[in-house]
Amino acid sequence: MAAKIISGNEVSQQMKDEMKLEVAELKAKGLQPCLAVILVGEDPASKVYVSNKKKACEYIGIRSLETRLPAETTTEELLKVVNGYNNDPSVHGILCQLPLPKHIPETKILRAIVPEKDVDCFHPFNVGLISIGEVRFLPCTPAGCLELIKRGGFETSGKDVAILGRSNIVGRPLSNMLDQRTMNATVFMCHTKTKNLKEKCAGADIVIAAMGQPEFVKADMVKEGAVVIDVGINRVDAPGTEKGWKLVGDVAFDEVKEKAAAITPVPGGVGPMTIAMLMKNTLTAAREAAGLK
Repeated sequence: MAAKIISGNEVSQQMKDEMKLEVAELKAKGLQPCLAVILVGEDPASKVYVSNKKKACEYIGIRSLETRLPAETTTEELLKVVNGYNNDPSVHGILCQLPLPKHIPETKILRAIVPEKDVDCFHPFNVGLISIGEVRFLPCTPAGCLELIKRGGFETSGKDVAILGRSNIVGRPLSNMLDQRTMNATVFMCHTKTKNLKEKCAGADIVIAAMGQPEFVKADMVKEGAVVIDVGINRVDAPGTEKGWKLVGDVAFDEVKEKAAAITPVPGGVGPMTIAMLMKNTLTAAREAAGLK
């Protein structure tokens, strides 16, 4: 029997509808949640992503601010914009779109955003809060993965989870989050030096692929009835198609879906959830700033 398809498009829409009602309640109390986005340069993918964030804000009712800067912007000029938003009490969340031009140190910029407005959850202070179980925000993509598992009707407690990839954006925070007492999973962090990778993956109840290798996870790496979350998004050649290319994940979807209990598609899986979780973090920041639970 083919796997249940866990649609990020559907789940993110559910969340946005829920948040739309929440924002209406906050506005009735005189609180207008606000997200400020900074975009430096002309990266096409970043421009699309920022546009999608703006649309999500408009739908939910979050006030959206946007600062666009040329690629030649200096670090000092960018820091001035960040500090302006830091000091603006009407702004609850700040997001500096990555990647930045090569001459600007990303770490310096991300750490300049005050933790209370760090809705991407990249600041070391917020990452540290997660590690001790005192969560303010959750990183957007990892949180989106867990929301898909939860809303798909699957349990993490007592389950073996194989995470393929150890990046600071997805793999590491996911491992930290799943290990918490609220999730109670047993986590195997797998990477390029992992021995017996296929066996470790095939023994897991949940497989989360985030290594950036097109269709790396095959059917023989997944046990019958596993839940498979595909974070990867890769552009590969597709001769004969209109564009000449297509997007695929890190999982060989067509063969794995015949074996798994549930699987996320690419596109339309984890991707839409990242923006939904960003919106959720912005509401959390607004509530915290106003002293609301």
